[in-house]
Amino acid sequence: MNQVVDFINVHRDRYVEELKQYLAIPSISALPQHAPDVRRAADWTADALRGAGLQNVRLIDTPGNPVVYGDWLNAPGKPTILFYGHYDVQPVDPLNLWTTPPFEPTVRDGEIFARGSADDKGQVFMHIKAVEAFLKQQNGSLPLNIKFFIEGEEEVGSVHLDDFVRSHKQELAADVVVISDSPMFDRGIPSICYGLRGLAYFQIDLRGTRSDLHSGSFGGAVANPAFVLSQVIAQMKDRAGRVKIPGFYDDVRPLSEDERAEWKRLPFNETRYRKELGAPKLFGESGYSTLERVWARPTFEVNGLLSGFTGDGAKTVLPAVAMAKVSMRLVPDQLPDKIADLFEAYLKKVTPKTVELKLTRMHGGKPWMTAFDNKYVRAAGRAIEQGFGKAPVFNREGGSIPVVSTFQEELGVPSVLFGVGLPDENAHAPDEKLDLGNFHNGIIASAYLYQEIAGLA
Repeated sequence: MNQVVDFINVHRDRYVEELKQYLAIPSISALPQHAPDVRRAADWTADALRGAGLQNVRLIDTPGNPVVYGDWLNAPGKPTILFYGHYDVQPVDPLNLWTTPPFEPTVRDGEIFARGSADDKGQVFMHIKAVEAFLKQQNGSLPLNIKFFIEGEEEVGSVHLDDFVRSHKQELAADVVVISDSPMFDRGIPSICYGLRGLAYFQIDLRGTRSDLHSGSFGGAVANPAFVLSQVIAQMKDRAGRVKIPGFYDDVRPLSEDERAEWKRLPFNETRYRKELGAPKLFGESGYSTLERVWARPTFEVNGLLSGFTGDGAKTVLPAVAMAKVSMRLVPDQLPDKIADLFEAYLKKVTPKTVELKLTRMHGGKPWMTAFDNKYVRAAGRAIEQGFGKAPVFNREGGSIPVVSTFQEELGVPSVLFGVGLPDENAHAPDEKLDLGNFHNGIIASAYLYQEIAGLA
């Protein structure tokens, strides 16, 4: 391992320059005009796998964007890791809030700023470099078997992923899945995540009339879709932050007292958290701490609203249509399809007949949780400690990675979330960044992870 770690330390600057090339590709999967860029990012990923020394590298087409696959399977009798990540990125709007252009990677104060730096190209790349270090320094060998499975549709809901996994079970068979697409607990506090929330996402469209109307001539004669939408959304939560959809909480798995006690011992500073967010005051479901609300309680949120005239000046119109995008984060044991049915029934009940309602189910994902004392999680903890110089804490994460449940259900294998991002790195927001110290330590920790899991055989 000393040779492997020395190699990683010597090539630290080269890794950053190569990562800049990766981050410069605007692989925004949500925007059709970037389809060629998404394909280019897939090709770049495949080339990086080949350059690291992986074998059987290829792009596998799906009905959407291709999957990048590569492996090294020359350690008979040793465990097999399936590494999952994604090469697609979120849109960059609003562009004016970026300090430097999102696809011109820039290093400032030890952090690299670019879309995809933390989510997820930087974290994918650190595993590629860890494999490279082993193969270069250990006579072309690894201590275990590894398969890379990197997709290009995670940021649009991984709509083709479940079918892909089902149809490639033998090719993806492994002992454990490793995923690096999550943050650490805090700066200087590495962590292992053992739970994720699920997701149910919708678009609500209301139509009142054929076109916008003069508010003086027609105000009081027809319903205003913008006002109706505001009323409808206001009926989704009460003043205590509790979701009002009937049956919404029926399947929520309650927190154990032991888990609540463990979380209270975590070094979480609520005042600093609020100030970093720029919030005048924190708010959420009453009766729960901030960490409990973010990690273990479901939510209903409005992600976007659009209606009527929004330009400078005044224009007195009644808008013809109003639209909202809404989402619900789900916890064990809530099922996205069941929640979707409950939401749809409630929405129809509270929407008046004075407007036409259209509800579109966009995408969703199941929540996931594993025992934080299983042998693979503990192996990851030892690797993190060797890479970062301190033992990790164990925590859940409020975000969603739907494929984790898919791997558990379809492949029957556990997952380890091995993230090195930070909560304040603006994933999905302007000025996304990745701490280069964590990136470098993450490469070392990834190399130790392969050694630790190999020792479990």
